[in-house]
Amino acid sequence: MIWNMKTGVLLMVVTSLLSGIGWADEPQRPHEWIDDEFVVVPEEHRQTSPSRIVIQGRHTSVQVNTNGEGANTSGDAANEPSIAVNPGDRLKIAIGWRQFDTIASNFRQAGNSHSTDGGRSWTNGDVLTPGVFRSDPVLEFAADGTLFYDSLTYSNEYSTDVFISGDGGATWSPAFSAFGGDKQWIDIDRTGGQGHGNFYQAWDYAGCCGDLWFNRSTDGGVNFEYPITIPQMPYWGITEVGPDGTVFVIGRTESSSSEFYVARSSTVQDPDSSLAFDGAFPVDLGGALHFSLGYGPNPAGLLGQVWIAADHSNGPRRGDLYALASVDPPGADPLDVHFVRSTDRGETWSAPIRVNDGLSDDDSWQWFGTMSVAANGRIDVIWNDTRNDDQDIISELRYTSSSDGGATWSASEVLSPAFDPWIGWPNQSKLGDYYDMVSDRVGAHVAYAATFNGEQDVYYLRIGDWDCNDNGIGDTVDTSFGTSQDLDQDGIPDECRSDGDLDGAVDPLDNCPTLFNPEQRDGDHNGIGDACEGLIFADAFESGDTSQWVSPPP
Repeated sequence: MIWNMKTGVLLMVVTSLLSGIGWADEPQRPHEWIDDEFVVVPEEHRQTSPSRIVIQGRHTSVQVNTNGEGANTSGDAANEPSIAVNPGDRLKIAIGWRQFDTIASNFRQAGNSHSTDGGRSWTNGDVLTPGVFRSDPVLEFAADGTLFYDSLTYSNEYSTDVFISGDGGATWSPAFSAFGGDKQWIDIDRTGGQGHGNFYQAWDYAGCCGDLWFNRSTDGGVNFEYPITIPQMPYWGITEVGPDGTVFVIGRTESSSSEFYVARSSTVQDPDSSLAFDGAFPVDLGGALHFSLGYGPNPAGLLGQVWIAADHSNGPRRGDLYALASVDPPGADPLDVHFVRSTDRGETWSAPIRVNDGLSDDDSWQWFGTMSVAANGRIDVIWNDTRNDDQDIISELRYTSSSDGGATWSASEVLSPAFDPWIGWPNQSKLGDYYDMVSDRVGAHVAYAATFNGEQDVYYLRIGDWDCNDNGIGDTVDTSFGTSQDLDQDGIPDECRSDGDLDGAVDPLDNCPTLFNPEQRDGDHNGIGDACEGLIFADAFESGDTSQWVSPPP
């Protein structure tokens, strides 16, 4: 039993949690550890059920961690998702997660799935290196479409491996050793500048190399330099590349849960330079970042990481830095999402702003606060919120955004149904330690864990309309007003689809006779042969309803 000092509620916490409690201002032992050995679950013992599609208002969440046939595997668990979107082909998205084959064991592996239609559907891949302990997945695309999967592993010491995919996550390279350690986070330079293509990685105290927590690869993730110390040693935060190639690492310190720093390097982008930082600067987020409190919605895990993002837009705030975290503010309120801004490359920061709406002095938890910034400068934030549960456990995913650099925020919107984060624990009392999201000019791609199936699963959610051609106009508007064609009516503008055989028709139509086959009749001149028109949509020409023509006949 653990007494909740904030709420006065006596909570039952499973025995396995008690050995893992770490208090916020005490020295931390490694956040990740292996308690259980790998358990082989025979295929004939695996039970399946239909995968989940969850609708909340105008938002649809699609389950990602399915088997090869697209079904849910009962009795397993998946959490800590990371999502990456190919900047050159926005229909290609990949998600990685911690895969537990059975909740009877906390042995985890590197789950992964990929999409070729912008997240509408997913293809689940086999875990990377089956039977090998892996955790803390972090995924990023390079500008050329190369996909990287950074994975924590353990063999005598904690370290990280990097897997590389040239086809969006369908196939993967062998592992490349990257030194590394626990709660690592990566970023890839896509600025087109001196450091274009550089791979940066930062982690915490549980790693390969003592107090050396940062390194770099300048050859596409194949070889990594020996790490260096980060000034002030911030951890449990994010690595970010600014628009000029400057690298930032943010996190809390070991001396205090309410002390945060951002370290900056303006020289690490030079492939010929030695690894070095300019210095580190304090960041006041107006609260403490807790871990393993033993109570609340995520008893044995983080309540969120420290996020930092740079404004890459061409507007007046280009280069500004934004930081965000779920922190425990002074007073009775256990957790809020706080935001700060820097206009001088991280040296000074604004006063913290509470992003989540609702009462500021209630007992609710706003946990797993997560941030990303769109190419037009809009700031997107999500978090789990317990405001509608008297016991402050049951959570729902919420969203807000800011279009003025974080000065004001939209009213929060509920993205998901409520779920219970206390069910489906895979022999460790948490729903992982983080969510992830990637924003674009119109909306955002979200990867999160929830228990809609009565167990922990990973879901993909699109906030807003898709924008596959990155023109700042939703795909639905593009196709509705004729600025883009959608001949196969799959909701995706045809210019975002490939035409591998160069026949003038997007590949999804190649199995249908088209006007490029002179033997097929195309009465309404829409590029789709009449023989299979009914398989796609009503033949406007034969019906006489010329208003439905995709294009007028010659």
